[in-house]
Amino acid sequence: MGGLALMARELGHKVTGSDQNVYPPMSTQLESQGILLYKGYDAANLEPRPDLVVIGNALSRGNPEVEAVLNLGLPYTSGPRWLYEAVLKERWVLAVAGTHGKTTTTSMLAWILECSGVNPGFLIGGIPLNFGISARLGSAPYFVIEADEYDTAFFDKRSKFLHYLPRTVILNNLEYDHADIFPDLYSIQKQFHHFIRTVPGNGLIVMPSIDQNLAETIRMGCWTRQETTSLKNEGNSYWQARLLKPDGSEYEVCKGGSVRGTVKWELTGLHNVRNGLAAVAAACHAGVEPDKAAEALSKFKNVKRRMEIRAVVNDITLYDDFAHHPTAIATTLEGLREKVGKARIIAILEPRSNTMKLGVHAETLAGSLKAADVAYIYQAPEQGWELRASEGVEVFSSLDEMVARVVNEAHSGDHLVFMSNGSFGGIHGMVEEALRNKA
Repeated sequence: MGGLALMARELGHKVTGSDQNVYPPMSTQLESQGILLYKGYDAANLEPRPDLVVIGNALSRGNPEVEAVLNLGLPYTSGPRWLYEAVLKERWVLAVAGTHGKTTTTSMLAWILECSGVNPGFLIGGIPLNFGISARLGSAPYFVIEADEYDTAFFDKRSKFLHYLPRTVILNNLEYDHADIFPDLYSIQKQFHHFIRTVPGNGLIVMPSIDQNLAETIRMGCWTRQETTSLKNEGNSYWQARLLKPDGSEYEVCKGGSVRGTVKWELTGLHNVRNGLAAVAAACHAGVEPDKAAEALSKFKNVKRRMEIRAVVNDITLYDDFAHHPTAIATTLEGLREKVGKARIIAILEPRSNTMKLGVHAETLAGSLKAADVAYIYQAPEQGWELRASEGVEVFSSLDEMVARVVNEAHSGDHLVFMSNGSFGGIHGMVEEALRNKA
């Protein structure tokens, strides 16, 4: 929604907005662009009377501002619908979908197109460090979008990505998630099937060869050419990545069996290698040669809150990471392990997503932290299930106690990874300050 606000402003509209819990980097981005943001929902926020209200999918009936919109008879729409009508209708849309890696892969693809000189538009659910903003209109026919399967609005329960009508699609992976709206994996696969049906026959779908959930989805019906991706040791795919360093910081891009470029970047982890390979393949469909795409990725700086180094205090490195699903948590920590070797990793996790709060991943959460030497998990008072401590994993119900434990445990050479899809109560700053005072 923040990205939509930025584009509406760029189109020349006066934009205001309301939200309940706003935190950086989105809050500071909106402020820097001169967009007035009301904290909390109130009918008074609709004065003066707006020409159009774009309602996000977090709001439902009973919200005071939603009720005011309906009672006053104000024109309203959903974010995805507004985006299609105002921006996407005349564009070549390149969409990135999947359970994990959407934000990073969308950022990579937008950056590749940017480096090719085409000035793409984009809408990303994070802030790519190469751009410093999460959305822009761009001037090219190309528009790159993070395509989410979550529902559209309280009045439109279809997945958001069904509105985008892309020509090029990346399907990163598919696992069970969003337990608050999807009862099972098949329900998500069905939405992806509907999404696939919107891609034209002369379009392209890029997908990993090893993801069986995606393969099952494709078998439901697909009328679009597919190109598969894989690591070199995973069998034959049209696009392959051959690791030159085990941590994924350097690899060759192969197309149809031939080496077409080399990526040497700051990122680590096999998940990022897969993300980068998919971005190269999608960019090729838009006319960017693989060697040029690889050169662009070598200058890619990642996204805010994706293993972003917040501080280094007394040789202790503090990272901020958005991972909130066991698979993403595991791959992120495994990537760091390959990079730092035997150095100690301390993972500090807040299970905050709706799916986590429902306890869907209760049995797999501890296992996802095994690449860390020590793991601390915060159990919020409103969490609907009880976390259990296990070997190497401690559970805290008090944020202050958790901070004290982290600070007492951390020593020179350690890597502290804070993982949450929210603000985590500002724990990063509290730990950093305490470590500096400890010195």
